[in-house]
Amino acid sequence: MSSRATGAVITLLLTLTLGGCAVGPDFKHPAAPDVRGYAPESLPDTTASSPTRGGEAQHFVSNLDIPGDWWSLFHSQALNQLIEEALHGNPDFAAAQAALRQANEKVYAARGALFPTVVAAIQPERERLNGAIIGEPQYTPTFSVITSSLQVSYAPDVFGGTRRQIESLAARAEYQSYALEATYLTLTANVVVAAVREASLRDQIQATGQILRIENEELGLMRDRFRVGVVSQADVLLQESALEQTRAMLPPLQKQLALVRDQLTALAGQLPSQEISETFDLDALTLPTELPVSLPSRLVEQRPDVRGAEAQFHAASAEVGVAMANQLPQFSITAGLGATATGFADYPGTGIWSIAGSISQTLFDASALLHEKRAAVAALDEAGDQYRSTVLKAFQNVADALRALEFDADDLSADESAERAASASLDVARRQYSAQTADHLTVLAAERLWQQARISRVQAEANRYSDTAALFQALGGGWWHRSDTSPPP
Repeated sequence: MSSRATGAVITLLLTLTLGGCAVGPDFKHPAAPDVRGYAPESLPDTTASSPTRGGEAQHFVSNLDIPGDWWSLFHSQALNQLIEEALHGNPDFAAAQAALRQANEKVYAARGALFPTVVAAIQPERERLNGAIIGEPQYTPTFSVITSSLQVSYAPDVFGGTRRQIESLAARAEYQSYALEATYLTLTANVVVAAVREASLRDQIQATGQILRIENEELGLMRDRFRVGVVSQADVLLQESALEQTRAMLPPLQKQLALVRDQLTALAGQLPSQEISETFDLDALTLPTELPVSLPSRLVEQRPDVRGAEAQFHAASAEVGVAMANQLPQFSITAGLGATATGFADYPGTGIWSIAGSISQTLFDASALLHEKRAAVAALDEAGDQYRSTVLKAFQNVADALRALEFDADDLSADESAERAASASLDVARRQYSAQTADHLTVLAAERLWQQARISRVQAEANRYSDTAALFQALGGGWWHRSDTSPPP
């Protein structure tokens, strides 16, 4: 066969491959849920405010865009620095990047199946002939044989099975890209929430320490009064008991602080003995007051987990086409061109060539291919249901975050009022006790109320920061504004 004829055959097969139809369903982008909000009723546009740290009113702005570095809205240099360390040192994030690179390379490798495979080979041999096989035992010549060849093999993708396989792998690579974005978002949100928890614990420890100092001073005054016979020993013992109960609150708080420090260190990719240098307190954090509320129709585009579930849905759709193509005839063509010579001086010697084509069709396989197709269809149904489940959870996350922020503000306002009332009640109880118009039990009860109110107020302040971070995470975290991850192929 001439080279022109061979080229014409290959061109025809490539045309059939690239221009032919692909069996199986063509994937369609799922429509966003047809809803207008995240609750049965309209949610308030502004939260309550209170005259305390982190008590600013927060405003929900419809369709406000989200910055890629949303954590910078807390205006904490220590927080920004720690997140930078986590993005460079966290092994989970590095593993997600490697998984994306692997998925991309698999797509590039699979695309090679659309083109012919060409293999060149050269085989030099040194042979000795036994003359007995031709009736001349004395004739034993030694000679060289050099064989060179060029083999071309090609499997035309007539029914699109290869293209569907590439489509599936590309969708899985797209899933890995969104899995990377989800890992990025989860990592940064975990750092923010852990930092807020550390700040809250430090404030609770500080508040408990202040209460301890006050109760210790009161115990000293009571002991002085006992020595002069103003109070009974029972009152002194009661005050000592209250002091020790307050002191018993410190170890659990210190334990939680140590654990959250270990958590932050691990998030930064460090061992516990390499504890991070950054520390956090609520006074150094700014509560964002302008909060985005994405339209429900845009949420499915913003959430990396939803986009990832859609990519898996797409991959499962393409796998149905692969299974269908495997049931149809399979085509292949091979061609070879070579030469044989008795030495390099005689090269190229005698030329040889060959070309062959084949068509195969499975006639009996105990319904294996049929069941493979049915399994692919079932996997497509599963992926569709998983996509819908992911969408439901995404909307639930946003609704939960919005509700939490609304009630966090109310809770903080109530806790701040409760602390002021408890503080005023304690002042009155102490004055009455000094004037001997109230007993020591009244003072202890007032101290307990004030202590609980103060700790509750610190926790309520921290909740506003944590749930603000949860809202940014629920809305997707603005990954579409970043360019520090590889795009899908």
